[in-house]
Amino acid sequence: MHRFTRFTASLTAETQDGGWVLIRHEQSFAMYQGNLLHDPDMARYLGDADYQLTLGLVDDQPCRLVRVREQIDLPGLSWHGLRSLLGQVDDVTFRLLGVAQQLDIWHDTHRFCGRCGQPTQVRADERAMECSGCGNRQYPKLAPCIIVLVTRGEEVLLARSANFRAGFFSTLAGFIEPGESAEEALRREVMEEVGVTVDHIEYLGSQNWPFPNSLMLGFHATYTGGEIVPQPGEIEEAHWWNIHQLPAIPPPGTISRWLIDCYLARLAGQPQPPVPA
Repeated sequence: MHRFTRFTASLTAETQDGGWVLIRHEQSFAMYQGNLLHDPDMARYLGDADYQLTLGLVDDQPCRLVRVREQIDLPGLSWHGLRSLLGQVDDVTFRLLGVAQQLDIWHDTHRFCGRCGQPTQVRADERAMECSGCGNRQYPKLAPCIIVLVTRGEEVLLARSANFRAGFFSTLAGFIEPGESAEEALRREVMEEVGVTVDHIEYLGSQNWPFPNSLMLGFHATYTGGEIVPQPGEIEEAHWWNIHQLPAIPPPGTISRWLIDCYLARLAGQPQPPVPA
């Protein structure tokens, strides 16, 4: 398992010539024979780079993202979207790829100033895009979200949206709106999505989630009333599930699964599992 030790914004000569390199084209990362491709020479071999970004240190070595202009097909080389790698790579690697994807999207969508329309450039001393005309700076943005496991004794409330695979259910989640606290957003989202009320809200932990740029704040909440009414166009179905008869649920490494595992451990009198990276 790799060790992602820290983030850094500056790009030094060392990071330009050595260390780790993640290769990305549009929405996919390159892998060779099932392993993350990180050879700097391979990056150059795969073609011209559109741009590159510093990510941080991996195994005490500098790591950068190189976005190539073409998706080349070679024996043993494959391209994978980040969602398809969930559960297929270790948690630290997934986190690293998530950081790479978020910064890639941020760079790609902030090439021009939103104030005056002039081109922007990556600053060398901090993680920011600076306008060449008016000097306006844009920093990577995170969208705070709540994600909650609603419980009722030995039952948990799980739901599915139309884009989930058949038989798959997860916890409820939603974005925090301007002017809301996390607790207010939680109560609103639960009411909007399934029509029930909750209380005894307990914060457990957080996870950065790169779809697209969310900071997931994880909670448990206790059901207090109402009948389940799925929100049209948002929730396809939602049910109470006995903890001994759960449907297909999110894989380990996701905060949704962690919230479920924490509740199961609590009911069993076991220690809470560590929060996922």
